[in-house]
Amino acid sequence: MSKLPDIDMTRTIDALGSLMASFTLAEWSVLAGIVTALVSCIANVAYMRRKDAREQRQAELAEREALARLRAAEIARNVESQHVG
Repeated sequence: MSKLPDIDMTRTIDALGSLMASFTLAEWSVLAGIVTALVSCIANVAYMRRKDAREQRQAELAEREALARLRAAEIARNVESQHVG
């Protein structure tokens, strides 16, 4: 009973070997192009997600900084108006 998985694995490896041996150079070139395109697409998606997250953090930081500057300016005006009045 334990020999059945080994036979299936051997057949699978043989089938893959036969398939790979049947490819022509042109077919290998096409396959390499497809794999390259897929890897490039995945890398681009990962990069864009990181870039979007980074830009989102920068926008949030800029917004917090602008609010802090407005509050500081408002406090400064209040202090000046108290000294003048």
